[in-house]
Amino acid sequence: MAKIRPINQKIDELIRLAKASNHKAQLALYDKYSNKMLGVCRQYIKNLQFAEDVMITAFHKAFVNINKYEPYGSFEGWLRRIMVRESISYLRIQKNQFNVVEIEDYHFIQQPARTTLNDQLDVIQNAIDTLPIGCKTVFNLYVIEGYKHYEIADLLTISIGTSKSQLAHARKLLQNQLANLNSESNGTE
Repeated sequence: MAKIRPINQKIDELIRLAKASNHKAQLALYDKYSNKMLGVCRQYIKNLQFAEDVMITAFHKAFVNINKYEPYGSFEGWLRRIMVRESISYLRIQKNQFNVVEIEDYHFIQQPARTTLNDQLDVIQNAIDTLPIGCKTVFNLYVIEGYKHYEIADLLTISIGTSKSQLAHARKLLQNQLANLNSESNGTE
């Protein structure tokens, strides 16, 4: 009779082997999580190639520090935090700061009307991509990652008030852009 193994047991075994510097186990973990983690990096970094570079760097850091992983939380969550922090580090290097962005720096990209769910998700992602970098980063951390304003402030070395105002500004810009796209697709403009 075949032995039934819990799903997490395989992941736990891969993590154990990866901690012992087993490259096949590291590759298996990379293969399992790379698509999701690229999505995480892509939320912060518009250019796909740069997002891939950041993801690979973050995986490298994860494997170098895998002995620090404690099995009290999910491995995927631990990886996700590394991806977010590495994406923010990349953005810091690119912009050198997360100051409040002026409205004049924002440019809308007009999109044609879309019909399928995937196309609608692409429109939303494109709208998020056009946000000023500070707004986009705070929006992703708060709305998608679930960070609190005090955590965002600490992570980005900004004030809590700046975090809140960046989020409000991001929401307003997204609402306006999506409303404009909706009115275009309905032929009311």
